[in-house]
Amino acid sequence: MAGFPGRLRSVLSARTVAQQVFVLQAAIVVLLVVAAVAAVLLQVRSDSGREARNRSLAVAQTFAHSPGVAAAMQSADPSAALAPHAEAARKASGVDFVVAMSKNGVRYTHPDPGQIGKPYIGTIGPAANGGTVRETYTGTLGPSVRAVVPVKDAHGKVVGLVAAGVRLSEVTGVVARQLPVFIGAAAVALAVATAGTALVSRRLRNQTHGLGPAEMTRMYEHYDAVLHSVREGVLILDGEGRLALANDEARRLIGLPADAEGRAALDLDIGGDIARLFASGRDATDEVHLARGRLLAVSQRPTDREGGPPGSVATLRDTTELQALTGRADQAQERLKLLYDAGLEVGTRLDVTRTAQELADVAVPRFADFVTIDLADPVLRGGEPGDGSPDMRRVAFRGVREGSPFYGVGRLIRFVPATPQASGFGTGEAVLEADLAAFSGWQVQDPERARKLVEFGIHSMIAAPLRARGVIMGVATFWRHGPRKSFEQDDVSLAEELVARAAVSIDNARRYTREHAMAVTLQRSLLPRALPDQSALDVAYGYLPAQASQGGVGGDWFDVIPLPGARVALVVGDVVGHGLHAAATMGRLRTAVHNFSTLDVPPDELLGHLDELVTRIDQDEDGTAGDEGPPVTGATCLYAVYDPGSGQCVLSRAGHLQPAVVSPDGSVEFLDVPGGPPLGLGSRLPFEMTGLQLPEGSALVLYTDGLVEDHDRDIDEGLELLRKTLARPGRTPEATCRAVLKAMVPERPRDDVALVVARTRMLAADSTAAWDVPSEPSAVGRVRASAARTLAGWGLAESAFTTELILSELVTNAIRHADGPIRVRLIRDRTLICEVADGSSTAPHLRRASATDEDGRGLFLVAQFAERWGTRYTAEGKVVWAEQPLPAGWDGT
Repeated sequence: MAGFPGRLRSVLSARTVAQQVFVLQAAIVVLLVVAAVAAVLLQVRSDSGREARNRSLAVAQTFAHSPGVAAAMQSADPSAALAPHAEAARKASGVDFVVAMSKNGVRYTHPDPGQIGKPYIGTIGPAANGGTVRETYTGTLGPSVRAVVPVKDAHGKVVGLVAAGVRLSEVTGVVARQLPVFIGAAAVALAVATAGTALVSRRLRNQTHGLGPAEMTRMYEHYDAVLHSVREGVLILDGEGRLALANDEARRLIGLPADAEGRAALDLDIGGDIARLFASGRDATDEVHLARGRLLAVSQRPTDREGGPPGSVATLRDTTELQALTGRADQAQERLKLLYDAGLEVGTRLDVTRTAQELADVAVPRFADFVTIDLADPVLRGGEPGDGSPDMRRVAFRGVREGSPFYGVGRLIRFVPATPQASGFGTGEAVLEADLAAFSGWQVQDPERARKLVEFGIHSMIAAPLRARGVIMGVATFWRHGPRKSFEQDDVSLAEELVARAAVSIDNARRYTREHAMAVTLQRSLLPRALPDQSALDVAYGYLPAQASQGGVGGDWFDVIPLPGARVALVVGDVVGHGLHAAATMGRLRTAVHNFSTLDVPPDELLGHLDELVTRIDQDEDGTAGDEGPPVTGATCLYAVYDPGSGQCVLSRAGHLQPAVVSPDGSVEFLDVPGGPPLGLGSRLPFEMTGLQLPEGSALVLYTDGLVEDHDRDIDEGLELLRKTLARPGRTPEATCRAVLKAMVPERPRDDVALVVARTRMLAADSTAAWDVPSEPSAVGRVRASAARTLAGWGLAESAFTTELILSELVTNAIRHADGPIRVRLIRDRTLICEVADGSSTAPHLRRASATDEDGRGLFLVAQFAERWGTRYTAEGKVVWAEQPLPAGWDGT
C-alpha cells in the first residue's frame, strides 16, 4: 500500500497536459461509473424493502379478506380449515409464509406444521386492535419483512389475525440476477467514456504540441509578454492574408484598429506598400517602409516551413531615429569612399584632358548631378596658366541628363570677374552658390543661359579651383539639380578635398605633357623631315610616338641614306627608354650612322663602329649621372644596303627584329638575318652580314618592336598579323604603310612605332655601261673613247670631256698602283657616276703636288671636276668612284 500513492502521484504528474487531462478524465469517468453502480445498488436495496413490505401487506390483507376466513377463524378447528388455504395462498403469492392466528397470537397455520399452535413471534397488538403491523424481523427464516392484519367478522369485530412475510433475500435475488447485465452496461459505458477521453486527449495533445503544464504556463507568459511588453511589433497572418494576431506595439506603429483581427491585410489602412508585403507572405529582411510618418524595418517569414500552419509572421521595428543616425554615418562613409575612389580612378594616365574627365566621372552622380571642368589654355599644352586671366577652356563635362544648357566641351569661356569661377580662379578659394534661383551675381556671365539653367532644374553649385604646388590651373564646378538636396557648407570641404587630389594629378599630367611635347619636338627634329632623292627604292614610312600617358616618346628612329653608285642604305633603330634622354641618344646615333655611312663600309662593320660609340656614350654618362638616375643604355639597329644595279641587298642587325620581304606576288617572308647583340652591351661580339637578291618590285619592310608588340598580344601574334597585313600584292608603299599602321597600332600606342616600306627598283640596262680594262697604259685611250661614245648615246656629250678626264686619271692610277682585274662602269642616274674597280685594298690619297713633282695631280683634278668622290671596299678589292651633276635642263632623252 505504501507504493500506491507514489504510483498515483506518478500518474497524476504526467509530463504533458494531454496526458494529465486523460488521466483526470479517466479517473472521473471511473468514479462516476462506480458511484452510479453504488447508487443503483442502494436504490435496489431500498426498492427491495419497499417491495417486500407492500407484497407482504397485500398478501396478508388479501388472505384476511378472503371469503370464509372469518368463519374459519370462529370454527372449531381453524387450523384444519385454514391451513390448506394459507399454504395455497403462500405458494401463489411467492411469500415465505402466510400465518393465520388467533387474536392472541396462537398460530392456526404455518409452513412448518410444527409451529402450528405456538405463539406468533412478532408484534400483533396494533393488529388485534384493528390496525395493521408492518415490520422487519429476523426470525427462523432470516431477515424478513412481515405484515399483520386483523380478520373481522361481518360486524367488524376482530376475530383473528393474518400475518404474511417475505424474506429480503428473496426480493433482492431478482435484482441480483439482473446485476451482471447492469455491471456489463456499466463496463461498456466506462469503455466508451474512456475512448472518448482518449480522443479528446489526443486532440488536445495535437493542439498543445505535447507541452507540459510548466511549458504551457511559460508559453502563456511569453505570449502575454509579446502582446503587451515587447517593444517590437509582431503580427501573425493566416494563409489567406488575414490578420490573426497583433501585439500592442504593432498596433501602435501602424495604427491598427480594434477590430483588425480577422480582416485581410489589404483592407487595413496601414499603407499600400506594407499591406502588399503582408498579403504576399514573401520573405523580407529589414525592408524599410514608411508608415504613419515612421520608417519601419519590416521582416517577414512564412510559418509553414517545418510543417506549421500556412501563413506568415512579421516583425516591425521603428528605425526613424536610427535611420537618421545611420544616414549621417552612411553619408560620412560615402564621402570617404568617394575620396578613396577618386584616388584610384583619377590620374590613371598622364593626360590633362583625360584626368579632368576622370574627375568629372567620379563625382557624378555620387556628389553632383553635373560637373564642368575648365582649364587655362596653356595648361593643356603643358605650360603655366599665364597672367592669371580667367579665360579658360572647357575640357570635361559629365551629367545625369541629356540636353543641359551648359557650354560644350572645347569652348573657350571668358569668365567675368563677378562669377564664382573667376573668383575661385583668382583667390584660390571655393565658392558656394546654394540658391541659383536667387540670381545673386553668378548669372552675369550669360543671363540667358543662366535662366535656362534654372529652368532646367539646376539649383546650387560649388566652384572649386584646381590648385597644385601653388599654381591654379582652372576651376571644377559641381552642380545639383532637381529634387536633390542643395549644396551646403559641409559639401564645400568635400569638394575642395576632391579637387585637391585631382589637381595634383592634373599638374603631374601637365608637367609630363610639357616634357612629352619637348621630347616629341626634339625627336621629330632629329628624324628625317623629307626623304632624299634617289632612284633605287620607292620608300614610304610611318612614325607614331608613344602617347604621353603610355610612357612618352621613345628612341625609335629610321633613315634613308643615298650611297655612292646609286645605292641606298636603310636604317631602323630603337634606343632603350623613353623621354628626352632617349630622344637625344637617338639623335646622336642617327648622326653617327650618317657619318659612318660616308665611309661606305659594309653593314656589319658599320654596326661594329656604332657599338663602340654607344659603349663610350654609356661610359661617359655613367661618370656624370650622379643622382639623376641611370642613363639610357643599349639600342637595337638594322642596317641594310640595296644596290639597284645588281638587285643585291646586304643586311646586318644588332638585336633588332627580322625584316620582312614582300615578293611581287604578295608572299611574305621574314629574313633570317643573324642577330648580333644589342648595341652598347660591351660584349665585343662580331656582327654578321647577310646578302640576298631582291627581284624588282619586291618590298623590304623594316620596323621597330612597337609595331608588333602590345600588352594584349605577344610578339609571335604580332608578327603573324604583320604577315597577313603585308600579304597583298600590287599595293604601293604608301598604301602598305597605311594598312599596316591601321591594322596593328592601337589608338594609344604604348611605344614608338617606326615603319619603313621600300619597294625595289633596278637600273635600266641602257643606264649603265661597263668595260674590263687590261693592265696596260694603252688601254686608257680605249676607255676614254668608249666613254665618249656612251655619253653621246645618252645625250650627255657635253659631259664627255670631264668624264674622260676623270676616267683617265682613275684608270691610270689603277694600272700603275693596283692589281687586276680592272673594271670601269658608267651609271646614269640622278648624277653621272664613274666607277673604277680593281683588286687592291689600298685606297688612294689626295695630296697637293709641288711644281717639280711628276705625279700626284690626278686625284686633285678628279676632286676639282667631280661633285663627290670616294672609295669603297669590296670582297675583291675596292671601287674608286666620282659623281658629276647632270647638265642643266637634261630630261633623260
